Amino acid sequence: MAQQNLPEVESTTPQPQDPNAISIELSEDIAEGEYANLAMIAHSNSEFVIDFIRLMPGLPKAKVKSRIILTPEHAKRLVAALNENIERFEQANGAIKEQPNDGPLYPMGFGGKIGEA
Repeated sequence: MAQQNLPEVESTTPQPQDPNAISIELSEDIAEGEYANLAMIAHSNSEFVIDFIRLMPGLPKAKVKSRIILTPEHAKRLVAALNENIERFEQANGAIKEQPNDGPLYPMGFGGKIGEA
């Protein structure tokens, strides 16, 4: 049976408008996201700078994939939001296992000896 392409119908029912609502646009490029497995954070008295980095095994260079600059207040809100979401994740999926802090600061298995073919 052939599929029919039906026109999209917009609702004519009035929707309550929240005066505090924010319309957020997400482009296709940004929606794809960037993989990062390392973050480096620096700060001044007026801002926090977070560099999200992709570190690949055996490569001496790592690329900064994104840099986010936040006010101290927004950085604190980000930490609170991350903590809340980690708690929710762990309630649904179990505890996140952490690596011991006595090793390197980069992801496990990265930055070691380069393999030979």
